[in-house]
Amino acid sequence: MTQVDFYILATSDASGRERFACRLAEKAFRAGYRVHLNSATPEQAEQLDQLLWTFRPGSFIPHSLAQAGEEVPVLIGCGSEPAAESDLLINLADDIPTCFSRFRRLAEIVDQDPQRRDRGRQRYRFYQERGYPLVHHSID
Repeated sequence: MTQVDFYILATSDASGRERFACRLAEKAFRAGYRVHLNSATPEQAEQLDQLLWTFRPGSFIPHSLAQAGEEVPVLIGCGSEPAAESDLLINLADDIPTCFSRFRRLAEIVDQDPQRRDRGRQRYRFYQERGYPLVHHSID
């Protein structure tokens, strides 16, 4: 069963969510996991693609946009299911990814923006009602 990790950020800045997603993807990549980043929009997917090269000096994370069809350790999609198996799904969209149960772990990143926080609570209730193991992480 998929473990769902909620990462609660202290900020309400949307770019903070994206930067944290990059940090999480880097940590998972270094641990040998395959990662799928689920963005809210195609524009956000493009931003993540650029940010993965620049979010931290000296960082190298092999990645690609999912529509490119490449098999790399980190794929970035927008509501699309990855063709290859992945271990971790990082969700930046407001909706529950339809394919989340294919993954060993799902990371939900929630910040303090009232609308995103409310949508995060709705996703939390969805997973909780279905018996998925939930873990909270408070990130300062």
